[in-house]
Amino acid sequence: MKFERAVPPVRQVPLALARRFFQICMSASAETVAEADLTPLEFAVLAYVTKPTGEPDIDQRGLAERLGIDRNNTSLLVERVASKGLLERRVNGADRRARLLRLTPRGEKLFARLYPKALAGQQRILEVLKPSERKVLLDLLVRVIEGNRSLARPGAGRRRRRSRQSFSNNA
Repeated sequence: MKFERAVPPVRQVPLALARRFFQICMSASAETVAEADLTPLEFAVLAYVTKPTGEPDIDQRGLAERLGIDRNNTSLLVERVASKGLLERRVNGADRRARLLRLTPRGEKLFARLYPKALAGQQRILEVLKPSERKVLLDLLVRVIEGNRSLARPGAGRRRRRSRQSFSNNA
């Protein structure tokens, strides 16, 4: 006799739903970009910096804001993508500390090749919904994100470390 494990129900809690949706999106994205030895976040850099639809010559700070990651992680991410020959950095003439980002011709070609597959992967995720429901879902997600901008920043929700003084006072 074969026993099947019951699948636990999906909880209708925003955090649980968001986490599971994120997992699904990341899995689909990872499958698409794995052939190019990219992570989903590295592909996101290409998407934000590409000429046709992105913002070529965006600076690293602007990229960090759009990706929702801190500037230190953005710097490391940009270094990884640049080391693959997909991205070039140059000094901003208006602010010598800032670096402007632009895809190399190789980066543009790779993005153009991967983008249709990435788009198809995103569409596949939403295939369980009717077209009108897809639009409603995306519109609602945008409203929730826009309405909670103060929470949508790098480091938001992290637990702050307690100082040594606090620990010794509690002992």
